[in-house]
Amino acid sequence: MNKATIKITGMSCAHCVNKIETALQDLQGVVKAKVNLKKEIAKVKYDETVQSTDSLTAAIKEVGYEAEPVR
Repeated sequence: MNKATIKITGMSCAHCVNKIETALQDLQGVVKAKVNLKKEIAKVKYDETVQSTDSLTAAIKEVGYEAEPVR
């Protein structure tokens, strides 16, 4: 298992948080996704043999938000 922290911009409410968490949790290999609205980040635990930080950020962008892995 791997962990990633992703910076997210464009969120404004709890609906945004739910939308992003759902998009991430729907990905195969994602064990846990927790989005913090105030800090503008997502913490994701995932199987690195199935997903990558690029695919995680792509899923966030697909639902309408800007995302960038924190290195």
